[in-house]
Amino acid sequence: MLALSGTLGGCIFVEKPEPGLAIPTSYDRASANPALAEAALPKLDWWRSFRSKELTDIIEQARAANLDIAAAIARIVQADASARIAGAPLLPNIGLDGSATRSRASQSTGTSSGGASERNSLSASLTASYEIDFWGKNRSALRAAEETAVASRYDREVVGLTTVVSTANAYFQVLASQDRLKAARENQASANRVLDLIKQRVNAGTASALETAQQESVVNTQRAAIPPLEQTLTQNRNALALLMARSPEGLRIRGGSLRSIAIPRITPGLPSELLTQRPDIRKAEAQLASANANVENARAQMLPSITLTAEGGYGSAILKTLLRPESALFSFGAGLTQPIFDGQKLQGNLDLQKGKQDELLQDYRKAVISGFVDVENALDGVRQTALRERLQGEVVTSSRRAFNISEQRLREGTIDLVTVLQTQQTLYSAQDSLIQARLAHMQAIVSLYQALGGGWLPKPIQAADAR
Repeated sequence: MLALSGTLGGCIFVEKPEPGLAIPTSYDRASANPALAEAALPKLDWWRSFRSKELTDIIEQARAANLDIAAAIARIVQADASARIAGAPLLPNIGLDGSATRSRASQSTGTSSGGASERNSLSASLTASYEIDFWGKNRSALRAAEETAVASRYDREVVGLTTVVSTANAYFQVLASQDRLKAARENQASANRVLDLIKQRVNAGTASALETAQQESVVNTQRAAIPPLEQTLTQNRNALALLMARSPEGLRIRGGSLRSIAIPRITPGLPSELLTQRPDIRKAEAQLASANANVENARAQMLPSITLTAEGGYGSAILKTLLRPESALFSFGAGLTQPIFDGQKLQGNLDLQKGKQDELLQDYRKAVISGFVDVENALDGVRQTALRERLQGEVVTSSRRAFNISEQRLREGTIDLVTVLQTQQTLYSAQDSLIQARLAHMQAIVSLYQALGGGWLPKPIQAADAR
């Protein structure tokens, strides 16, 4: 058997599948200056770059108390325990067995041999068994469980990053809701001013009831826009409470304005570095490694299993003679089990593990390509939303200037109401669009952080640079 094992050992060799991915050398939207790109790589605490103390405090609380993160940590504990269970067969199984019995046979059945009807039996033994992992079956099972445990750790990082991103976006939505509410109330106040001017013209006989009704419609429209914005603000605050595992009644969010949030500068680095930074890619890589080990285990199950057993101890009918040499007992054994016919069970298991291996290989490829796509989309999103915010700001500036002129001419009585109404609606719409454009810009920056896998560890200092 040992002579044959050298030949059979090659049967369990598993060729690792190659991902076959083409890694781009750079991102299309990235900075062309390597020095600037290196200086703007995201830090581990990237959320601090928005320069908001309240945002930083909220994210830190969410990272410490979020229930999804706590569940992910519990899955890590489970995976570690499963790895210990999977590694148990690599060590001997040793057990201690002790027993003491006193028995008496019935004397009325006529089966007694005439001896003593009461008997004692004492025994103490140590048993051990060990399966020789000749084909690496148990080692493969352990390696598969260990890689699953590694994947669970990256899953926790995925959940943590998702939590931070969701918290940042929810906080920005709170600020945007407050900005929109403030703009809506200012617009309502300006509409009331125009209404007062029209009423003055009505009293002077230079305006009609129709013009008054038209402006009252504008005022009521602005008043009706406020409750939905207040509802949105409440919902976003409650979303933050859920992320922080807090009751909404006990959470106080001061907020403020999106204009108070700093806009960080961020670059993506090299595409090859993304493979080590994104936790979802690392998770897919660990799951693929676990699948490779499961294929090795499935192949090894088709080969002979060698088991060694041993038992030693003492047995006696009297306690005082239990530990004497003549009461000693022992047994040794070796067994070999080779599956011959199992209805294609083992072959089916091997094909199953191969199928899972191929599935996880495709998942890994998709995770890598999706990472590159996410970064490209996020870079383009940051650029486009920044441009949109700048252009929308120009629209607001010109619209406000037009409305101020029309309001002044209304006071002078040199403009018709239709022009005033048009400039009002244009300004109100432009202000709301500007706030939403600013929110989209902030969310695009957060999406870029998420696409890059969050913060990056600083590169090690080279010996030449340390001098």
